[in-house]
Amino acid sequence: MSAALPATGERRARLARARLYLVCDTDPGGHPLEPFLHTVLHAGVDIVQLRAKGADDDTIVRAAKTFRAECREHGALFILNDRPHLVAAVDADGVHVGQDDMAVAEARGHVGAARLIGLSTHSVAQVDAVRGVDYFAVGPVHATPTKPGRPEVGLEPVRHAARTATLPWFAIGGLDTNNVRDILAAGARRIVVVRALTEASDPAGTARALTEALDGVA
Repeated sequence: MSAALPATGERRARLARARLYLVCDTDPGGHPLEPFLHTVLHAGVDIVQLRAKGADDDTIVRAAKTFRAECREHGALFILNDRPHLVAAVDADGVHVGQDDMAVAEARGHVGAARLIGLSTHSVAQVDAVRGVDYFAVGPVHATPTKPGRPEVGLEPVRHAARTATLPWFAIGGLDTNNVRDILAAGARRIVVVRALTEASDPAGTARALTEALDGVA
């Protein structure tokens, strides 16, 4: 697997330190957006990705102002999902693409060398094929309604990434406080969550619990 781009700049330094990554839309579980982001970032979230697949570009640009402001306030990274052409316009720190989205090389042409690119992977073969990105995600470990039709991949790709990866990588897919230790036991040291925080009755307490679990294997 190729190494990362040269590890220069604050974005890549923050990525190297990141452990807890949140993906959410403009209406996270019905929580008011700004206070929700403020709460979970203060409680330990290191990266936030704005993922609103059905939204038009204007909606993304408007929402991105809040995401960017809250991430900047808390020293976190702000990633845009699958809109490489908007990354510069909203001053995001990078973009995340899937296997069926824009090719990595084309996305790099949009965002440039200074910003980050993440890639979703769903198998051992896709982990081994990662090239030209700054980080990748492995999953979904468990079936999740946030990825309808995408079968769970289980723990083997996680174990494989733990053995072989030279880039920062994150386990993703139905992860929460009930199963995070199983993921960590398989070798993950970084995780992506969605519903664990957006549907939590206590988002701050849940973020702290996840952070404590991740810190316990540092």
